[in-house]
Amino acid sequence: MERAEVLKRVIGILTETQEIRRAAEAGENGEVSGPEAGVVTQLLNEMLPSIKVPADAAPQEVAHLVADALGPALQTMVAGFSLAFTSLAMAHDSGRTDLSSADVLRTLALQVEAGYFNEGS
Repeated sequence: MERAEVLKRVIGILTETQEIRRAAEAGENGEVSGPEAGVVTQLLNEMLPSIKVPADAAPQEVAHLVADALGPALQTMVAGFSLAFTSLAMAHDSGRTDLSSADVLRTLALQVEAGYFNEGS
């Protein structure tokens, strides 16, 4: 999965989670962990590769196989959440009261769509 697609998914997860939290706080739905769990699971299922481990593999070999297989995908996901967090934190720290977190995420999504965060950019 390309970096831009991961960033879009991360933004979607954060946006959906905000909506669920608002609904829960308004008493509309007491279940905060429901729908976003499906989105997160779907992202993980699409990003994380299957790992084949030989039956006779030593523990250290298993650790290396898992690290090599999962490392790039986890790095991309963490980078996506870090970018979103940093964007939200910068807006908060700048004291901008005219921007909501949804506005910041929307702007970030538009920047991703415009290619601002493509590989090598």
